[in-house]
Amino acid sequence: MTNRLRYGLLGAGMMGREHLRNLALFKDVAVVAICEPNPGMLKKARVLAPDAVFVPDLQALLAQQLDALVIATPNFMHCDQLLTVLSTCQIPVLVEKPLVTSEVDVQRLRLALEAHATFVWVGMEYRFMPALAAFDAKQAVVGQRRMLSIREHRYPFLKKVDDWNRFNQYSGGTFVEKCCHFFDLMRLFLQAEPVRVFASAAQDVNHLAERYGGAQPDIWDNGYVIIDFDNGCRGMLDLCMFADGVRFEQEISLVGDLGRLDCQIPGPFQIEGVAPEPARLISSPRAPATPVIERVMVPKAAMDAGSHQGATFFQHQAFLAAVLSDKPPAVSADDGLMAVLMGLAAQASATTKQAVEIDAQNFRLL
Repeated sequence: MTNRLRYGLLGAGMMGREHLRNLALFKDVAVVAICEPNPGMLKKARVLAPDAVFVPDLQALLAQQLDALVIATPNFMHCDQLLTVLSTCQIPVLVEKPLVTSEVDVQRLRLALEAHATFVWVGMEYRFMPALAAFDAKQAVVGQRRMLSIREHRYPFLKKVDDWNRFNQYSGGTFVEKCCHFFDLMRLFLQAEPVRVFASAAQDVNHLAERYGGAQPDIWDNGYVIIDFDNGCRGMLDLCMFADGVRFEQEISLVGDLGRLDCQIPGPFQIEGVAPEPARLISSPRAPATPVIERVMVPKAAMDAGSHQGATFFQHQAFLAAVLSDKPPAVSADDGLMAVLMGLAAQASATTKQAVEIDAQNFRLL
């Protein structure tokens, strides 16, 4: 135990417990302190981490002797909690996405990060899906990149503690809460910054009959987003959250002057009568030829510890390696803030029915 890195966990809801299950797979890590105010979530966390100390608040958590901190609280809490961490200590932090939920908080956090040289890693675990890591490594087959499309057709939002993800004011909106992952992937794959966003979206099917304290949820359940990038590339997102039972939950296509590269990722729920299948890559050159199909396998332990094809495990593996080697985070706070800005631009565009421009250099909407 004395040689293990001592981790603290802030928030033990659904995602927090996924972090606990994955961290348990690392022999050189021990989760020694947890802060979770909800009694039901606290009880579940005790089962996963019986040796941890359970503390009442963030200050008590930071008072523990920690080597790293994981923040997995509801979206709207991230900014203030991270500001507290930055002003209190220099501990490495992995904070769940989205990093913030408003443009005001983008600016607040940027100022704080400029004043405090703290290691902040944003939990964009989709980067660490084995299939998407393989996709990134094979981009050269398309030649000069021109167009990237991402489709996610899936099940509705899951239930969260106190139903915070049913309302834009707490989640940041669907394009921030859910789609910051995809906007991050667009920047990663295209190696470019967004300049203009146009979106159309609505709440058409999900949560219409639900009421929480008399209020109806206002999160959107479908939409399209088109993004222009500063290198001339274009990206498109196609989101539908009432498409339960589709064969592939995510489908990514990158097209260049030499061909196309596709990635198809099955969802966590299998279609009845259809055997589970791995994610796969498909390389298709422009000239008539047989596409090359590669299947991407994932270790069972990583799959069982969480969703997203074991991405949380591989993210923690990379986070731990960076902390131990004193390297910078693979997913920086700037990456997290830019993904939020793209989501906020999409929310604003769909609301106003106008294109929204992004000043990527100064992290603001125009």
